[in-house]
Order: sequence, then C-alpha cells, then structure tokens
Amino acid sequence: MCGIAGEFRFDGGAAQVRAVLAMAQVLEPRGPDGWGVVGHGPLALAHQRLQIIDLTETGAQPMVDAELGLTAVFNGCIYNYPELREELGAEGYRFFSTSDTEVIIKAFHRWGQRCVEHFKGMFAFAIADRATGRLTLGRDRLGIKPLYVAPVAGALRFASSLPALLAAGGVDTSIDPVALHHYMSFHAVVPAPRTILAGVGKLPPAVVRTVEPDGSSSDWTYWEPEFVRGGVEHTEEEWAEIALESLRTAVRRRMVADVPVGVLLSGGIDSSIVVALLAEEGQQDLKTFSIGFESEGGQSGDEFDYSDLVAKTYGTDHTRIEVPKIETDEALPGAVAAMSEPMTSHDVVAFYLLSREVSRSIKVVQSGQGADEVLGGYDWYPPIARVGREGAVDAYHRAFFDRPSEALADLVAPEFLTAGDPSLDLVRTHFARRGADEAVDAALRLDTTVMLVDDPVKRVDNMTMAWGLEARVPFLDHDFVDTMGACPPAYKMADGGKGVLKAASRGVLPDEIIDRKKGYFPVPAIRQLSGPVLERVTAALTDPAAKRRGLFRPDAVATMLDDPNSGRTNLGANALWQVALLEMWLQAHEID
Repeated sequence: MCGIAGEFRFDGGAAQVRAVLAMAQVLEPRGPDGWGVVGHGPLALAHQRLQIIDLTETGAQPMVDAELGLTAVFNGCIYNYPELREELGAEGYRFFSTSDTEVIIKAFHRWGQRCVEHFKGMFAFAIADRATGRLTLGRDRLGIKPLYVAPVAGALRFASSLPALLAAGGVDTSIDPVALHHYMSFHAVVPAPRTILAGVGKLPPAVVRTVEPDGSSSDWTYWEPEFVRGGVEHTEEEWAEIALESLRTAVRRRMVADVPVGVLLSGGIDSSIVVALLAEEGQQDLKTFSIGFESEGGQSGDEFDYSDLVAKTYGTDHTRIEVPKIETDEALPGAVAAMSEPMTSHDVVAFYLLSREVSRSIKVVQSGQGADEVLGGYDWYPPIARVGREGAVDAYHRAFFDRPSEALADLVAPEFLTAGDPSLDLVRTHFARRGADEAVDAALRLDTTVMLVDDPVKRVDNMTMAWGLEARVPFLDHDFVDTMGACPPAYKMADGGKGVLKAASRGVLPDEIIDRKKGYFPVPAIRQLSGPVLERVTAALTDPAAKRRGLFRPDAVATMLDDPNSGRTNLGANALWQVALLEMWLQAHEID
C-alpha cells in the first residue's frame, strides 16, 4: 500500500520532475516509510512507500527492471504473488527481490496488459515500456485502489489522490455540472470517469489504459460481473456453505504480509466473521480495534457490547477507542482534507480517528466493507424485489436517490444545473446491460461496481491511508463477488438482509452477533448538527469563497441554516451536511 504519481509528456519536452515531486509530497501519508523518483525523457514516476511486503530496499519503487526495459510504480497488494512468482520462475524469469511489485513487472512482460487477469488483489499501477515508449495504467476490478488522471498542457498526469494532482498545478478546477448532479442526486456518488472537478478524472475500475507516445490512448475493460444464475441450482443451505468457503479463501489470501495483520471490528456480522475466520486459520495474538463516540441527541455512539463479545469469544488483543465529542470536531478538518473527493457519509470521521489510533500499533488490517452491496444488506433492495425487471429503474430511483432531479432547481444555482437527469440516465444504462436476471440483481451489480467503489471503498482507502494504514477487504475478493453474484437475491435478502451470510455464520459466530439489528458507524455529532460542528458548517457556507463560487441558492442555504437538522435526503441523511461538506472540501483544498 503506497502512493504513486507521474507525468507522461507528448509534446517532445522532458517530464517535469518538480511537479511530480510536488504530487509525491502530498502522498507522503500513504507511504511514510520511504520514497523514490525517476525521470527520463518524457516520463517521470514517483512513489511513497508503506513497507508491507519485502521490507528491504530491493522492494523500493519506482522499480526499474533494466533487463526487461520496464519501470513500474504500484499501489496495493497482489495476494497471489507467491504463486505467480513460482509460475514465472518456471518460465525462466529471474527475480532480484521478494516483492509483489516485481511480480507485476514480470507478469506484464510475459502477458502484456492481460497480466491483470492473473492478479488476485487490489492494485493501481503504472508501467513504462522502454522499447515501445508506451505507458500502461491499470486498476483492480472493484476499484479498491484509486488512480486519478488529469490532462495538462502537452502531458498526462496521474496520482493516487486528487489533491496530489492539484499540488502540481495546471489543472482545470471548475465544477463539473454533471458530477454535481450526481453528488446531489446519486447519494453523493460521482462515478468514474468523472470527479467533481472538470479537469480531473479517474481511471474506472477493471480498466487497463494504454497511452501511446503521441498521447492517444485506448481502454480495455477486463472484468464485468454479470449477477446471473449458474447452470447448477443450489439450495439455500448449499449457498450458505458456498459463501462461507469462498469467504474463507478470501480472508486467507489477505493474510499475506511481512508484518502483522489486524481487524477493524465494528461488532457487526461482516467484521465479526472476518475475525472468526482468521481465528480459524490459527492467527495468533490477533489485534482488533473498535471505536465509539459520545452520545448526542439521544443517539448512542458506540456498539462496544458487540465488539467486546467477539473479542472475548476469539481471544483477540482488543482495543476500544472512545472518542469525546470535542475530538470529533477537532478531527473534522483533517478528515475533510484527507478526502480525495467530497464524501458525505458521517462515518468518514470515525474511520479517520480509528485509523489514526490503529496505525500506532499496526500497519495492515482487514475490514468487513462491501458485504452489504454484494450480499443484499441494504433496506432499498426489498422494494426493488417487488417489481419486475421492467420497473427496476424507477424502484431504484425512488429507494436510493437523495432527491429527484427537478428538486435541484430549488437548491443549486441555475448556472450549475445541467440539462436532463444524468444520474437517472446512468442507472438506466447500467440496468440495461446484459445479465442481472432479476431487478435486485441489477441493483446489486450497480451498487457493487459503482456506488461501493465511489463511496464506502473510497472512504476506507482515504481515511486509512491518511495514517499509513493498509485496509484489506475480503468481501471484495473478485472471486467471492463472482461466486455470490450467482446466488438468488431471495437468499441474500432473507432474514432482514444478508440472509445467506447469516446462515453461513451459524455455528461460527455467537447468535447475538448474527441476530442483532443492523448497525452503522454512528457519529451522532454529525448526524445531529450542533455546537462546534455546526459552527464549522455555518462558517463554510457563509465564507466569502462560498459566496464567490455561488454553487447554491442563497435562500435555500439560509433556510437550512435556520433549521439545521430538519432537512433530510430521501435516505434520511442531513441535507445541510451534504451541501456544507462540498464547500468544506473545496475550501480545504483552496479551490476557487
């Protein structure tokens, strides 16, 4: 897990190493253990290193393989790299390190861009080929690792975070009206390749981009889950066994490291089953971490009863992190600054503070992220199940969107409105793709490949990497996603949601964990805006920068500020927080 950056020029000039170093400096928290830069002709690459695999200098990046004529920077982890190394070694490749980065280089030389089909892991990489002059960019199937791109005069720049690209300068920072529509309608999700800024994009998940020396490029999408029934039918009990065995494999894969691996333990079924399976694998002295917040407005801020039960059951080395309200306020600017894109979920602060504490004692954790999207855990799936495939788009729109497109005119300034309803069009396009036998299949596929990528997964990556902590997500093992995509939705939605996982967990987890009410990372001070947090919100929306930008109608902002907790989105989120967070993010990154 690291941070990568680079510039590839097409105008005949030399790459600007200074600009690449400026990007790398912003990425230092992602990789505080070392750094490196190479610059030659039209290309410059930089890397910030978090030492997880091959802790020696032979694993440092940028990694140059002079014999093969390839140079690479890489962020992530290839969990099956030992097997690939053995396979490539049998074909005559010689290795000078024990790192997974070198395996990527050899695999690229052997299989070209199709090397990604051999990788089981999370990754974003850039590989420069001396012989062809090409640059190849790649991103993992579920977009767990980010890769932002920005065209600048005569060149392409790329980095692991959007703020890194801003640091190099020359980027168009105007607001993209379509992205703003997504942010305000599609539950604050801005799908790839867009970002909120017109001049910055992101490489979509499961895409390999080949950039030619003249700047032209081509994309190859190498994985598209279908969510269709397989040729063999299984009973509900058989699906539970299949799910458990597939998840076992995913958890086992993510144990590979040259440092200890812990778990972010919320006390919910998702993270708890990860702890149980690690214990089953015989991991000793497993470190687990839970976080709780001071109550606010009658809402509890912790779930320690459940996380304590799991820790006691499996004998983990458990740490409870209790956060007073004042610390939530103090951490908010840091959490906003750590966002590559504006993210409204209130548990961003939870992950930010949790990661800060966890990083003091460990470098790698597993997390339960992704189970709700893959296994049908959200409450908007049952309404979709009640309609036919032809009514799925409208049902999804009613259940998931923050507000209808026509309502934006009452909130967004006219000059930032866009024609039509691009968010609804995006859903229609996804639902129209081949596969997805049932309406819920289409919703699960969309949420897994789009919403999950640009909300929960991005949130975990940004907040953990802000403290140099690597988070691994076994529920997003692509083999697990493919396997469970074939599971009938009725089995997933059974028992109040994630029924197949609950059935798989019987006899593995305590029943109290399986039968508990679904919980979230509760951060009451943000769900119910008051005190210092509300003061920050007010300050952001009344700041001269906000008034100059004029994103939102002044009358609408004033109404929300007068009654900060009454306005709610369709899913019950605080509408004022959604508006304010965007302004807070823009101001944190000094975007005019």
